[in-house]
Amino acid sequence: MKLISAIPSPYGRKVKALLHEIGQTDRVEVVLVATTPVNTDSTVAAANPLGKIPALIRDDGPALYDSRVICRYLDAQAEAGMYPEARLWDVLTLEATADGIIDAAISMVYELRIRPEEKQFDGWLDAQWAKVTRALDALEARWMSHLAGPLDMGQISTGCALGYLDFRHANRDWRAARPQLAAWYGVFAERESMKATAPE
Repeated sequence: MKLISAIPSPYGRKVKALLHEIGQTDRVEVVLVATTPVNTDSTVAAANPLGKIPALIRDDGPALYDSRVICRYLDAQAEAGMYPEARLWDVLTLEATADGIIDAAISMVYELRIRPEEKQFDGWLDAQWAKVTRALDALEARWMSHLAGPLDMGQISTGCALGYLDFRHANRDWRAARPQLAAWYGVFAERESMKATAPE
């Protein structure tokens, strides 16, 4: 199998971190591309008509895309239990929360990097960061016991989301007023899967 991704992609990082955690890195070749929403790489477009990464090219079926679909597939193939049935809805909700943080954070990057400067909208940036802030506050208030529990895909997704905030929005102190989440991430970021997949 081949994973179409890019080094800075937090969604691609989710998949790669999962592969490390479940011992499946040797089953998937990572193919790195350079792509943007306004200049889609042809390899990406061929794998995913939406032009988004990551995409997983399989030998026995059509390509899979959206990181949540890919992660569920790889977890099921390996029978790794990163989506435990007993906690499934919590895991999926935590993963969705983390992905929502990433969505908003990437939207801010696109606003600043892709949209012409005279068309950039501060109100949009503020609204996206408000989404991030609300989600981080929810993690601090409601999800710390889950994050402290057995490893699952919700934790991996959260770790990748927080790592992306450090990577692209280091000037915004997401750790302020969230000591539990900051402490958790300080430990989680030291996992081999996180160190091996950290963006440059």
